[in-house]
Amino acid sequence: MKFLIIFFISVSLYSDIKNNIYELYQNKRYKEACSMGMRHFTKYKNDEQYISLYAFSCLEADYLDRLATPLTKLKFSSEARKNSAYFSIILMQKKLLYHALVDGQELKEFNFPTTDYILSKVFDLYSKSSDNKNKSYYLFEDKENKDLSYKLYLLKGSGLSKMIIEEIYNNKIIKQHKYW
Repeated sequence: MKFLIIFFISVSLYSDIKNNIYELYQNKRYKEACSMGMRHFTKYKNDEQYISLYAFSCLEADYLDRLATPLTKLKFSSEARKNSAYFSIILMQKKLLYHALVDGQELKEFNFPTTDYILSKVFDLYSKSSDNKNKSYYLFEDKENKDLSYKLYLLKGSGLSKMIIEEIYNNKIIKQHKYW
């Protein structure tokens, strides 16, 4: 009887955590969902639904470095492998774009897969641009919406510089993304 009670409590706690993360995600509280997902990750490291929900929360929160562990765990189902590939493309683009901005690495000669994520859009615009000569910032117009543009630059501080992407709609910053 004790085993049954413990089992039901465990199951309800598990479903509450997963449901809580899902509700946070649905309510666009991505940072909280990502943090909660990270706190409970080791308990549910074999649950691909949980891992995908956690990873998408981190992606929406711009916590891209937190994608490294989930992408190695997502491998047992077709959907999980698809998510893993999606996350790895974005993580690779972040690393390469940062490398290009900080170290002057040319990206034109490469052909990379892409996604619909904001960093991917800017990566594609930057890598296809003919004007990437050590500027203080880069301004790109969205291909589908002429009122939307992206400003890319490095924010230098003590230690590691941050890569900043500003989404600009009708000359107003609507969102700022920060990556190291």
